[in-house]
Amino acid sequence: MMPAAAGVVAAETIGVLVCDDSVVVRSVIERLLRTVPSIRVVAKAVNGVEAIEAVRAGGIDVVVLDIEMPVMDGLVALPRLLAADRAVKVLMSSTTTTSGGANALESLRLGASDFIPKPTALAEVATSDGFRAELIAKVLGLGKQSHAYRARHAVGPRAPMPHSPAAAALQLRPAPQRRPSVLGIGSSTGGPAALLSLFKELGGRVAVPIVLTQHMPPTFTQQFAEHIHRLGGATCGEAVHGEPLRPGHVHLAPGNRHLTVVAREGGVSIALTDDPPENFCRPAVDPMLRSLSAAYPGRVMVLMLTGMGQDGLLGAKQVVADGGSVIAQDEASSIVWGMPGAVARAGLCHAVLPLNELAPKLLQFVGRTGA
Repeated sequence: MMPAAAGVVAAETIGVLVCDDSVVVRSVIERLLRTVPSIRVVAKAVNGVEAIEAVRAGGIDVVVLDIEMPVMDGLVALPRLLAADRAVKVLMSSTTTTSGGANALESLRLGASDFIPKPTALAEVATSDGFRAELIAKVLGLGKQSHAYRARHAVGPRAPMPHSPAAAALQLRPAPQRRPSVLGIGSSTGGPAALLSLFKELGGRVAVPIVLTQHMPPTFTQQFAEHIHRLGGATCGEAVHGEPLRPGHVHLAPGNRHLTVVAREGGVSIALTDDPPENFCRPAVDPMLRSLSAAYPGRVMVLMLTGMGQDGLLGAKQVVADGGSVIAQDEASSIVWGMPGAVARAGLCHAVLPLNELAPKLLQFVGRTGA
């Protein structure tokens, strides 16, 4: 194990521990991260025991943690890593198999901040531009949150979460005057953990249908829907072509298919498509929002959560043009302020809020069941 260089990582540098039992994967991930000057791999480990020792030595903000390892696997090590340093953020590295998806989602319940699907072929880990971009974006975002935690802790545990300085300069739109008939949610990088937190707070009390696109591989979406459902609140399932939208139900876009809706006599129903990717994504948020606005003109509320890129910007513009409304997650609580930042900077939002304030605001506008 390469020793953690405690005390030598500058405050603005993100210290990373790479833990994987494959020497090839460890080397490739280190090489990819070294292309970013603000990221420094300060330790490498081959199992959970070594990872815990490295975190205790200090200097680490983000752990890239494999799940399947000898001696101590990632799921066993995860809570011990978090206990060793409360500021450390853990990014789970998972295969794209069905079991890999289940383990990755279980890691979120155990306290991981996010996960990254690892290409099945080792060669793809080194050559996939998508994997590299996602890895770097998530490490940068999690490192930012680790540093923010340390800064808050230094001035006292009750210090409030600072709002992004840019938030004060954003131009916000007036609050919607009409109660929305549907809620459309878009999310990507950092989205799974944010969504689980959001739906736990909503508690199944939303009075309108919820249509959700999260950028996620096909083997993960069904299990992610089950995780949302098991929170004990919202009923959630992978969207099925032709099924009607139901109040309080979360319709999740299946991996590799666009989720759109169509209004027909008798109601609005799901229409899954294999149309080409948009914004390099399928499913993508833009086609979902366009179809929602066509089916519910002026009665759509959009929630844009953490995510890389600007998928959803054009769809949100259409929603607002038709009289609908947009809320975005703020920069400080986002892993990556790409998607929410795009709609916020475009002046489309009537609120830009931390993750923990989104559920009450949504319930204020869309209403609660039984209300």
